[in-house]
Amino acid sequence: MAPFAYGKSMMIAAALAVGVPGMAFAGKANDTLVYASDSEPENISPYHNNVREGVIVAHHVWETLIHRNPKSGAYEPYLATSWTWVDPTTLELELRKGVTFHDGSPFTADDVVFTFNYVLTPESKVVTKQNVDWMAGTEKIDDYKVRIKLKGPFPAALEYLSGPTPIYPAAYFKKVGLDGFAKAPIGTGPYRIVSVENGKSVKMEKAKGYWKGSPIGDPPIGKLEFRVIPDGETRMAELMTGGVDWIWRVPNDQAAQLEAVPNVSVLAAETMRVGFLQFDSAGRTSADTPMKNPKVRQAISYAIDRKAMVDNLVRGGARVMNSACFIDQVGCTDDGVPRYGYDPAKAKALLKEAGYPNGFDIDLYAYRERDYAEAVIGYLRAVGIRANLQFMKYAALRELSRAGKVPIYFQTWGSFSVADASAFTGVWFKGNEDDMSRDPEVKALLDKADTTIDLEARKKTYAEALSRIAEKAYLLPMFSYSTNYAFSSDLAFAAQSDELPRFYAAHWK
Repeated sequence: MAPFAYGKSMMIAAALAVGVPGMAFAGKANDTLVYASDSEPENISPYHNNVREGVIVAHHVWETLIHRNPKSGAYEPYLATSWTWVDPTTLELELRKGVTFHDGSPFTADDVVFTFNYVLTPESKVVTKQNVDWMAGTEKIDDYKVRIKLKGPFPAALEYLSGPTPIYPAAYFKKVGLDGFAKAPIGTGPYRIVSVENGKSVKMEKAKGYWKGSPIGDPPIGKLEFRVIPDGETRMAELMTGGVDWIWRVPNDQAAQLEAVPNVSVLAAETMRVGFLQFDSAGRTSADTPMKNPKVRQAISYAIDRKAMVDNLVRGGARVMNSACFIDQVGCTDDGVPRYGYDPAKAKALLKEAGYPNGFDIDLYAYRERDYAEAVIGYLRAVGIRANLQFMKYAALRELSRAGKVPIYFQTWGSFSVADASAFTGVWFKGNEDDMSRDPEVKALLDKADTTIDLEARKKTYAEALSRIAEKAYLLPMFSYSTNYAFSSDLAFAAQSDELPRFYAAHWK
């Protein structure tokens, strides 16, 4: 660690030497908030990517029917002005009049009906199926009223309608298709996209004529620009020299040093994101993979000192997670759920019982936080599991996993900022393409839980499902993520636990 930290210190010193204290931050001068991250959405269309950077852009460019107040958690009118449950599987919504898309076309019921019915079709090729597959279809009552039919009772419906379900312009999308929409997308949100440069940037500016009375208000900052900068040191240097105004996922050692840099503010906060290991329990990689043996998966779970990783690597308010969900989500619980403390001796004993007294060789795949993945590999090697890191870009790794070619997968999930356990557990255990265990008993329990209206009964069913997942060690939840944000001191920015930086609420000081 010492040479690594020294290199960063030298880099910061060099940046300071070029005159950071006296420089003018270009963002404030040009009323352009430039933010940077290491990942890019493979397609700017919100339903066709599932990386956090895409989620952030979506919340600034598109709008949903319902708004969840980030402070109170209350559901508020957005593109829908009111909603009524006709029966447990029918939701009727009155739509807002006077809203226009960024091309000037009016927002109507046709846009809602088209969006929701389109994303339910196989030809739409959405990568976020779990966010919409609770709907059976949507019908138009009149120009400003729609009726959503559910496949069954779904108590989290309003939560999903306030998050990962943005509304598309029907006529425009039909005209240009998905490819055209990805190049020149439009929505009804407070910012409109000016340009999309794949792999490099997305430029946005305040939408003229944005509707008055929006619960998010009128954005104070005129322009936003998202830049893809894969290298962390480069992002830091850009921040210190005024090339960008905001970065995140700053490693703790860098964050500590940035606190001493003039004109840079640092903020740490826990998020809903959970890091976890997922195992090829179904044996799709090979018929004789060790991952099919529950004792091997349990051994891996005992081999990793998750508390030490939280204390020494993650930090910033992160917590060890024991259930396959974020503990504060509705329905999530770790009461009575089997837990795996750090016990390398027990791990070795379980490996011996499983027929691997000398361990085995295996590949571990990851796409972010390489240092976290390397720490996991160190723990595994200490008990005889010779894991080799395969580090890839997310989109490629996701497809590899869905093809059944990944034995151990270190990944993270932020639940699309949906505060309901279905947005985490359901993604990985309902028999879809991301399910690496394919346990019909777990699926049945989750299907029951997600259609149970009574909250206490729902929690009880979730507890059963989560206990079976932990007992079989299908997935090892490790910790919640904390994020270090670093940004220009000219910028007033507040972080939220749902990992959604709301730049429309930020302002220059």
